[in-house]
Amino acid sequence: MGSPIYNWQAEKTSVRDRITFLFNNEILSDVYFLVGKGPQRRRIPAHKFILSVGSAVFDAMFNGGIATQSDEVELPDVEPSAFLALLRFLYTDDVQIGPETVMTTLYTAKKYAVPTLEKACVDFLKTNLSPDNAFMLLSQARLFDEPQLAALCLDCIDKNTAEAINAEGFTDIDYDTLNVVLQRDTLNIRESQLFTAVARWAEYECQRRRIPTTADNKRTVLSKALFQIRFPLMTVEEFAASTLQSNVLTDKEMVSLFRHFTLNPKPTVDFLDKPRCCLTGREKVINRFSKVECRWGYSGTSDRIRFTCSHRIFVVGLGMYGSINGPSDFQVTIQLIESETAKVCGTNDTAFNCDGSESTFRVMFKDPVEVLPNVSYTANATLRGPDSHYGTGGQKRVVHDLDGREKIVFNFYYATGNNNGTSVEDGQIPEIIFYT
Repeated sequence: MGSPIYNWQAEKTSVRDRITFLFNNEILSDVYFLVGKGPQRRRIPAHKFILSVGSAVFDAMFNGGIATQSDEVELPDVEPSAFLALLRFLYTDDVQIGPETVMTTLYTAKKYAVPTLEKACVDFLKTNLSPDNAFMLLSQARLFDEPQLAALCLDCIDKNTAEAINAEGFTDIDYDTLNVVLQRDTLNIRESQLFTAVARWAEYECQRRRIPTTADNKRTVLSKALFQIRFPLMTVEEFAASTLQSNVLTDKEMVSLFRHFTLNPKPTVDFLDKPRCCLTGREKVINRFSKVECRWGYSGTSDRIRFTCSHRIFVVGLGMYGSINGPSDFQVTIQLIESETAKVCGTNDTAFNCDGSESTFRVMFKDPVEVLPNVSYTANATLRGPDSHYGTGGQKRVVHDLDGREKIVFNFYYATGNNNGTSVEDGQIPEIIFYT
């Protein structure tokens, strides 16, 4: 114990001042903590009574049935700076944390059951979370078992995927964290960009394992994570430019993917083809017709309908009518085109199977297509198949209620040009499938 300073109490005019004076001070101390390992190890004085008042773990350590009798306690798993931050809080109620110490302080607060300090650390991380540090904090949150923070990090990554994966912290994440991220349907990034980032992670992982950064070794370190990349969502041009040059896929995998890109109906592949989209809420559908009739024929001309929307949405597909002659297959090319510029915003060349009923059948884009408010777009569908049902009693204006909070308004217009006959009043393309 330290030597007392005579009458130090006289200068401290409140209980808070007197207890604060004892922080990291040998005066009246009755326990020492040997904190950390190696050259960074520190011997820190403390007071059992103050610690026991602030922490149930310390109370059990010093006063429980199997209380320690030693005047020294070894804490090799705790950082000295984090332990001092914990003591400062227990002695003074002051929270002193920064970007470099917040995660180790959070770990220490959890270890010694000090929930107020734990919450302060989580609040600090929430405030300072950004795409630049989201992956670093995600790894730390998973390491320290902080699910609330992990969820916030994942949400930040969803909304800012491209920026987050280009930050330095992405290549430092562990393999399990990589898999957690790649499994998400909510990433907001093109699959070719995601693959490029994952290939970069594999290079760093090879360096960490001290093995050559060959294509075979990158495939080895990626292992099952490679199959979380949704190669079928790429265009054939993206696949050729990014994936083909990497040589991480086998010849058999590359051939099967090229067949998937070029053939209809699409042959199955070993990779997921479900679109990713960073969106909120559930999938929504608007139907512009009130009745269904038959028959509608096809001769290679596209059915088209033009529309505007009052809100920013993401269109993920179109509902189509199927055959009037029982179960049938249709080949179909769908497009979403910005009307004024003729820019093709989304496309897919695919097929769908119908059962002969009046139901609509979903035809999905490869990626969600962003639709900006009050901008004119043209939904275009070129079908090849038997005569189908069609809709009548079409509405120029369709309102979709968003959970009673606000309404999305769609306005429909006739699309001039190469049109198979679809109009506002009747025809094909009865539904727009979207997220907000």
